[in-house]
Amino acid sequence: MSFTDDPYLWLEEVTSDEALGWVRARNEATTAALASEPFDSIEQRVRDVLDTDARIPYARRRGDYLYNFWRDAAHVRGLWRRTTMDEYRKETPAWDVLLDLDAVAESEGENWVWSGAQVLRPDQQIALVTLSRGGADATVVREFDLRTRTFRDQAADGFHVEEAKTDIGYIDADSVYIGTDFGEGSLTDSGYPRIAKRWHRGTPLSDAVVVYEGQSSDISISAWHDRTPGFERDFVQRATDFYNAELYMLDGETLTLVDTPTDATTSIHKQWLLIRTMTDWAVGDTTYPAGALLATDFDAFLRGERELTVLFEPDEHRSLHQFAWTENYLLVVTLVDVKTELRVMTPGSDGWNDEPLTGLPELTSIEIVGTDSEENGDEYFLSSSGYLSPATLLFGTVGGRVESLKQAPSFFDTDGLTVAQHFATSEDGTAIPYFVVRKEGAAPGRTLLYGYGGFEISMTPSYSGGMGSAWLERGGTYVVANIRGGGEYGPSWHTQVLRAGRHKVHEDFAAVARDLVERGITTPAQLGAQGGSNGGLLMGIMLTKYPELFGALVCQVPLLDMKRYHLLLAGASWVAEYGNPEDPDEWSFISEYSPYQNIVGPDENRYPPILIATSTRDDRVHPGHARKMAARLEEVGQDVSYFENIEGGHGGAADNAQLAFKTALAYQFLWTALGAKTDVSA
Repeated sequence: MSFTDDPYLWLEEVTSDEALGWVRARNEATTAALASEPFDSIEQRVRDVLDTDARIPYARRRGDYLYNFWRDAAHVRGLWRRTTMDEYRKETPAWDVLLDLDAVAESEGENWVWSGAQVLRPDQQIALVTLSRGGADATVVREFDLRTRTFRDQAADGFHVEEAKTDIGYIDADSVYIGTDFGEGSLTDSGYPRIAKRWHRGTPLSDAVVVYEGQSSDISISAWHDRTPGFERDFVQRATDFYNAELYMLDGETLTLVDTPTDATTSIHKQWLLIRTMTDWAVGDTTYPAGALLATDFDAFLRGERELTVLFEPDEHRSLHQFAWTENYLLVVTLVDVKTELRVMTPGSDGWNDEPLTGLPELTSIEIVGTDSEENGDEYFLSSSGYLSPATLLFGTVGGRVESLKQAPSFFDTDGLTVAQHFATSEDGTAIPYFVVRKEGAAPGRTLLYGYGGFEISMTPSYSGGMGSAWLERGGTYVVANIRGGGEYGPSWHTQVLRAGRHKVHEDFAAVARDLVERGITTPAQLGAQGGSNGGLLMGIMLTKYPELFGALVCQVPLLDMKRYHLLLAGASWVAEYGNPEDPDEWSFISEYSPYQNIVGPDENRYPPILIATSTRDDRVHPGHARKMAARLEEVGQDVSYFENIEGGHGGAADNAQLAFKTALAYQFLWTALGAKTDVSA
């Protein structure tokens, strides 16, 4: 196929009768081929994991309450609920149900999917609830009264915003900052708010006052209010591309630039400004390296002073993974060759003190899942898990002991399973780490290699009951590749593969695939790979560039047509990651790997079997990518299975039943295609 001809553009018409007819025909064929025994048993195992009451009910602490959103078999769409800390400590807490989304969806005849809630503190009497139709990124915003357990009617001065990709947050009980679709010209080319406004209760949205207006070429504009007592401030952010943004403090109508590097991450807590550098930053005679965490006095920085304290500096093995404030301390999670460490940093009159946080489980990954610096002092919640270790919710106060608050059950048999870390050598000599989970001493066998490789997202070890029960228990080997594009070794692990460096991501993944074979862990015929979104693009590249390395591939909610990706939905926001295909110089390197344009005819190459899966309601990555790729592969006689969930958004599923089905479909496809036995007890 030439780079200019596209006979399948009609499949980009998301809900046209012709396109949906094409989708339904392929859904039926794929379901008929795969959704039979032992598929039903796998699906049920995954569904049991998703629905069990034994899961940890992760909650967000807000003052006296812990808020949780919960789905199970009896509440398919879910319950929004809260409880107190005393109750939460109990094995079976008593929950106060605030909103039953199943009941709301049924009464309103809508396929509502929960998208979150913002509770106004300290009174916690009202909240902004966001609901999505079918799991799309675009949401409806409705104000909820926590006293009456009802939505506040728009006619009765409640805040209500129709479906759009809206950014909204309380300033006080009677006003919000909002960016949304205000009408023609109010969105950026990427489909996000271009204008931020201040909206007062009881006035029409059309009367909201503009506080900042960006350019159509920007990614998005947002505004928010910092309620920290004694440090109340307002901010505006202009995201000029996916990795660069300008931050302003808003005082009345006056905007003051917070003059940090536009590609840095900034965080403001009380008097402190934290700066995490993405690239080297020269300040006077000092150059701070990419991946450093710096601290300074916020007000002094605005006055032009540049007294910066280095809190963390990376090296070839160590990178900054996460940080969060309690009231008086900064918690910092680092990665050392993709293994986590947690430290406590304390600001003082004579500098910052740095100590390890002790009492944590060993050989697991630690994530900060919650702090509440506004009302609950120096408390913190951590989650600990590993490939073979179910999640543990840890709770503590800085300076006190760490306690195990909740423990998830084991969902699969780990007897005889081991976890090992290996390193493959990529084409340019870079060492690429990867984790292998398998039976100790197992012969070469069916292996699933997972990868993502983009947007500085790190793949740290974590427990998956669905994967364990549907893959490991059946005798499969599971592998996670920490390829470049992620953040496992700091920003440079990501920035070196942007735009023209993208080929390194593909080379890293291929290197891991080869290393698995060389180590005797698997064979090409027994090696499958899986990835979604940016990882779905990776799978498309593996299909078209490295077909000899794999026995089967699963490609989910993918980007695949890199000639048109920037024209579809949120695609324009990712030009900073991949490059601009309208620039001839950049298209020259994009065209080398764009999967849709690199499919060859049946006489030129044969590809491994592939399952391509997406969602009709995905309004982030257009389903046209997946549809057109499948159609083109069919045209040239390749072995392609296709499934498109009519609901689900970018996550691919709107509820646990849909998630269990699509998960089981992928594992059953791989198990069958890689030639493994179909007996679930094997």
